[in-house]
Amino acid sequence: MLRDLLAMNNGASRARLCGLVIFAGAFLSPGIVPRQAKAQPNPRSSFPGRRVGGGTRGECSSRVVLHLVPESSVYAPATSADLAVVLGPAVRPAPLKLTFRAKNGELSTRTLPPSAAGLTLLRIPPLRTVTEWESSYVCKSGGDVAASADPLNFIETTFPPALSLLLPSATASDSSVQTILRSLRASCGESVPTLATLAGFGLDDLVTEDWPASLPVRCPA
Repeated sequence: MLRDLLAMNNGASRARLCGLVIFAGAFLSPGIVPRQAKAQPNPRSSFPGRRVGGGTRGECSSRVVLHLVPESSVYAPATSADLAVVLGPAVRPAPLKLTFRAKNGELSTRTLPPSAAGLTLLRIPPLRTVTEWESSYVCKSGGDVAASADPLNFIETTFPPALSLLLPSATASDSSVQTILRSLRASCGESVPTLATLAGFGLDDLVTEDWPASLPVRCPA
């Protein structure tokens, strides 16, 4: 009788042990183990921006517009800092529309009046979230006069705007741009050399004979 009880207890123990093993194996199977959260991409290396917008003809949307930001087109300005945009030469200047799209859904725009080639500094409030900055010319719906007069130009070409990502937190890579923009702020109302200024951002190869030797620095309120 005692042997029978011991055998029954041993069998029950083995059954419980097998059940625990099966349960643990099922819990640890790939289909049940919670997946680790995917690492968020670094916007400084993944943002598909372009700091050069427009083209080269100088006619409305094909007019060059440059964001003076790092080559990645990702930039973190200092608190209440400046943004700089360069307008290339134009046959007929058009207004420039600046659009700021925040990650939280907030949208703000600003339109600069038509002006000749130059550099414009804009002071922005502190950023609270990641924000896309887009700059493009406001062209007449009828297209460029010169383009419309060309009988072979039956396809309207729209050039992409300049597009940059603004971050609320700065790193060491932003400090050099911040320093340059602070020095440009000291030149408001004056002019700065075109080649030297754009060379500081690796953009001097865009300067053609149509560009003026110096750029007026505009600092609207």
